[in-house]
This record gives sequence, C-alpha cells and structure tokens, in this order.
Amino acid sequence: MAAESTFDIVSEFDHQELANAVDQALREIRTRYDLKDTKTTIDLAKTELTLSTESEMHLSSVRDILETKALRRNLSLKIFSYGKVEDSSGGRVRQVVTLQQGINSDLAKKIQKLIRDQFPKVQPRIQGETLRVGSKSKDELQNVIQFLREEAENLPVPLQFTNYR
Repeated sequence: MAAESTFDIVSEFDHQELANAVDQALREIRTRYDLKDTKTTIDLAKTELTLSTESEMHLSSVRDILETKALRRNLSLKIFSYGKVEDSSGGRVRQVVTLQQGINSDLAKKIQKLIRDQFPKVQPRIQGETLRVGSKSKDELQNVIQFLREEAENLPVPLQFTNYR
C-alpha cells in the first residue's frame, strides 16, 4: 500500500522583494519630473504600506509605479488591498494599503469545496492559514495544482504550492 503524498496551499509573498519594490518605486518617484517635488513617501510596515503625497492625481501615479515595480519582482497585485483615500495634514492625501497574506477560513472552505467537487479521491484539510492536500496518487495532486492554477484568476489571493512530498 502506497503512502499518502501531500502538498500545502499557502498565500504568501516575499517581504524582501516587496521592500526592494518599494525602494525602487521611491527612487523613480524622486527622479520623475511630475513627482520630484511632491515629498511623496511610501512607509512599509509588517502588514501595511502607507502612501502619502500632495494630491489624488499624484497618488494614482505612485500606485502605478509601485504596482509596476512589484510585478517586475514577481509579486502578485492581489497582495495589495487599497483602503480609502484620506485627507492628511497640509492639504496632502494618504492611503493605507493592507498587505494580504494567508488564506482566511471562508476562502479555505471555498477552495476545499472546489477541490472535493473536482477530485473526489483527494483529501483537502484546513490547517490554520494553509490547506494541506493529500492523496495516494501523485498524478492526482499534480492535477489539483493544475486546476487551482487555472482557477487562480477567480480567487482574491495569490496561491503558492509548497511542501510537495
């Protein structure tokens, strides 16, 4: 009897790559003609970014630059959850961007149901913010990964597949 093979479904991003993307965005903002003297800042915290600049038009440009730099560093745009634009002191505007990481329980149940409906011989189990998928057949697991990659557009978070055993 064959042992069960498993893999984990997670939603994570590389914090160092995000820090590099923010650094590159700030460099471009400091040299770009239309944004040079706006005193734009991008503050990176553990779970959020804070964008601050002179106007909403500049804020839109800053978001575009940040997203471009993130894409070049292979970060999904789904990690950014933009909050509402707030007025700040001195006639400036700011926006808090929450960084999404992990799979919440509602989404985990939805993914679990998708897998069970499509692949009855596979056992998806929710373990905190990850999903562990197990099966006796490695081919079934490969098919599950392929299926979830195709369904990734319909999901609100980026998925990665780790711990393949």
